[in-house]
Order: sequence, then C-alpha cells, then structure tokens
Amino acid sequence: MPTCRPAHLSGLLCLAFAAATLPRPASAADEEIQVYLDEMDDPGQFGLDVHNNYVPVGNLTHDYPGEQQSLGRYRVTPEFSYGLTKYLEAGLYLPLATIDRYGHADADGIKGRLKFIAPHPEDQTWFWGLNFEIGAVGNNLDENPGNAELKGILGDRIGPWTLGLNANIDFKVAGPVASPTTVEFDSKISYKLTDKFAIGLESYNGSGELQHFGSLGHSPEAIFAVVDTSIGAWDLNLGIGAGYGASTDHLILKAIVSVPIDN
Repeated sequence: MPTCRPAHLSGLLCLAFAAATLPRPASAADEEIQVYLDEMDDPGQFGLDVHNNYVPVGNLTHDYPGEQQSLGRYRVTPEFSYGLTKYLEAGLYLPLATIDRYGHADADGIKGRLKFIAPHPEDQTWFWGLNFEIGAVGNNLDENPGNAELKGILGDRIGPWTLGLNANIDFKVAGPVASPTTVEFDSKISYKLTDKFAIGLESYNGSGELQHFGSLGHSPEAIFAVVDTSIGAWDLNLGIGAGYGASTDHLILKAIVSVPIDN
C-alpha cells in the first residue's frame, strides 16, 4: 500500500479513505453505486454503462407510505454517455428500473448529468473534477420527485495504485416534503495486479445534513470489496458489500458493465 504522506495528494487521499471507512450507520442502496474517477468518453464518442445491484439480505422497513423495499429488489439502470469535449461529458440514466421481491417491474425515473475533468499535463498523476446530476423519480423511490447532486471528484494514480474521493452534496429540487441538503463522501482504493485486473475497496459514507454537518446518527454507510476487470472490449466493476450500523441492507451485490457500443 502507498505510504500516506500528507504533503502529497496521495497521502491526503489515504487519510480521507481511512476516515470514510470508520463505522457509521447505513441505508438502502441507490441505483448507482460508483466512485467517480477521471474516465471520460472521447469527443464525439458514445458510451453505455449498465448499473446493477441486488440486496439478498436485509430488513423490511418503511421510511414513508408507498416506499419500495430494497430487500430482494434488483435495480438495473442503463447510463448513456457522450463526449462533448476532451474535458466535458454528458450522461443520461434511462430508465431507473427496478424489479421488487415479488417480481413486479417498474421504470421509476430518469436522470441527466454533466461531468467535467480539469485539464492537466499528461505526466500529472492526480486529477480533479465536478459532476452535476439532476433527475425525476417515482414516489416508490423518493417522496420528492425532483432531486439533484453536485459531486466533487479528486484522485491520484501511483504505479499500480488508484485512489479516489468523491464529495457529494444532495438536495431537493421539487416535491411536497421538506428535505434537508445532505453530504456524502465516497472513496476508492484499488491495486492493479495485471493490466486488466485490479482489486480494491469502495466506501460510501454519509456525513449528515449540510446544516448540521457531522450529525451521523442517520447517515447511509456501506463498504464493498471490488474487482475491476476487462473481458475483451467489455469492462466490469464487480462488488460485494455490507451495510452497517443502522443499515437496512446487510448484503449488497453490484455490477457495472461497460458495453462497447462505439468502438
């Protein structure tokens, strides 16, 4: 593992990852379980990532009437993307589909995003960027149909090591229920064993409401062991995770499949 040196960006990322993995409560898995790095479509190139997750072990609880339970639910979300420039990429999640534990299928919404990775010299290993996402979802997934997220992206690559940190601010855009702005920190550390196979950890850590930052009593938390690999032109991110603390999801399986549609 790389030495955590605070004077170096990789050291700061190591410290951030260690802090993010401290035990705190957890909640239901989202449609997208991913730490954003600097991967971008080339200008004029289309991309497709299919996000999948399934919760085989957990508890049955309702935060509000009509909420869809995550236990036994399979979520599948195609994410279409397009490279606008070398540093700007557009994306569309369509649809936010679910199959509940009774086999009932729903198309529950749509989200759009815009991702920016700052220009930097080719020999610079570290990177930063921003991602803005906005969408509308069904009442079975959220009491408020309109929600948005601003994501800060920071990362570094040191030899076979990849370090990434996302700082997310989530807020309501439209809906009948008062909903505070919340903060989440997501982190990733991985080690490349071969050119096409890496192992690592991903951590997803709520940090409470923005107004009361650090109030962690009801924050979502989960940690995943992951594999990043390639089969031909297909890229795969596979993970097995656990919610802890107050989590309703005790075991979470996820797979992100990058489909080569524009080679």
